[in-house]
Amino acid sequence: MTSEVVENEFEFYSKAEKYWKDVPATVDGMLGGYGHISSIDINSSRKFLQRFLRDGPNRTGTTRALDCGAGIGRITKRLLLPLFKTVDMVDVTEDFLTKAKSYLGEEGRRVRNYFCCGLQNFSPEPNSYDVIWIQWVIGHLTDNHLSDFLKRCRAGLRPNGIVVIKDNMAQEGVIMDDVDSSVCRDLDVVRKIIRRAGLHLLAEERQENFPDEIYHVYTFAMR
Repeated sequence: MTSEVVENEFEFYSKAEKYWKDVPATVDGMLGGYGHISSIDINSSRKFLQRFLRDGPNRTGTTRALDCGAGIGRITKRLLLPLFKTVDMVDVTEDFLTKAKSYLGEEGRRVRNYFCCGLQNFSPEPNSYDVIWIQWVIGHLTDNHLSDFLKRCRAGLRPNGIVVIKDNMAQEGVIMDDVDSSVCRDLDVVRKIIRRAGLHLLAEERQENFPDEIYHVYTFAMR
């Protein structure tokens, strides 16, 4: 539980904002010096996502996606824009969203909105998104804020839409990282928060071929 490791909520959020303001607006910056894993990450995410976009009665649409904790748009550029007609981006760091406009290039014209906002204060427009993609950012939300945000995401989905979380998982419990002011939860804690938000888990997958020294990374799809 984050209540056990986050002593001061205001400080938890403001410290994280300050940390990201000093991070270079590059792919390497977004990935904490692990820019070289970006292609492995994107390729796995694409395979995971495409199983929901294939033909079938419950097929997820490809009209509009939302990239949460989008940074400079690494996922928007390489995963979402190639698959969806339009994309919205939300990130707490204004400099990253400014950089995204040049980083995304010509295809960036299909990004409809750049929302500068922390996810604890962000509400996706109801009934608007086929996919809400949340990667490497849930550690910046307390349990209560994450659960509430996921409830708002659920309301933001179009019919057959999905919410996807891809993030680091601790071996056990909740671990605080004082450097970037984030937490890393274990699988059971994350699953409990998903259930608490009224979402049903459709798929869960462990990322392969990442460096041994980093946390295990899991992807969840839910609606």
